[in-house]
Amino acid sequence: MLEIRWHSRAGQGAVTGAKGLADVIAGTGKEVQAFAFYGSAKRGASMTAYNRIDSEPILNHEKFMNPDYILVIDPGLVFITNICLYDKPSTKYIITTRLSKEELIEKKPELANKEIYTLDCIQISIDALGKSIPNAPMLGALMKVSGMLEIDFFLEAFSKVLGKKLPPQVIEANKVAIRRAYEEVK
Repeated sequence: MLEIRWHSRAGQGAVTGAKGLADVIAGTGKEVQAFAFYGSAKRGASMTAYNRIDSEPILNHEKFMNPDYILVIDPGLVFITNICLYDKPSTKYIITTRLSKEELIEKKPELANKEIYTLDCIQISIDALGKSIPNAPMLGALMKVSGMLEIDFFLEAFSKVLGKKLPPQVIEANKVAIRRAYEEVK
C-alpha cells in the first residue's frame, strides 16, 4: 500500500489535491482513499490530508500511517509541525521552499538523512494561476518523484476531474503549474 501525508494550511488546497489525486488514481482501477484532519478548521490553520493507494481493498480507515511520501505545501510548517512524525527510512519528502536543500537541512537538521525534493509551489501557482494555491504544483512534483503515472496521462485525467468544477482557462493554468513543477522539482 502506498501512503501519502500532506501538510498544509487550510485554504491551500491540500484536501482538493488529495481528492483530485484519488479521482485520477481511481480511474486506473486502483483502490484509493482521500481524507483530511483539521485542527481548528479556520483558513490558515495547520492541517493534514491523506491518501492511500493499493491494488487490494483498503480496510484501514485510520489517519495513522507510516507515509511513503510527505508533501509539505506550506514552507512554514516545516518549522512548526513535526513533518517527520511516523516516517520510515524510505519516506520521500517533497517540500515547498525557496531554500536550497542545504539551507533547508541547516535550518531543520532532522531532515539531514532524509530523501528530500524541493521546489517553490507557491511561486509556481502565483505565476500560473495568479494566486497562491500550491496543491496543483505539488501534484506535478509528486508525479515526477514517485513515477506513479506518466505526466501526460496525469494531466489528461486531472483535466477531466477539474472539468467537473472549473472553467477551461483555470484548468489550463493548473496544467501549466503541474507541468512546471514536474520539470522544476529537484
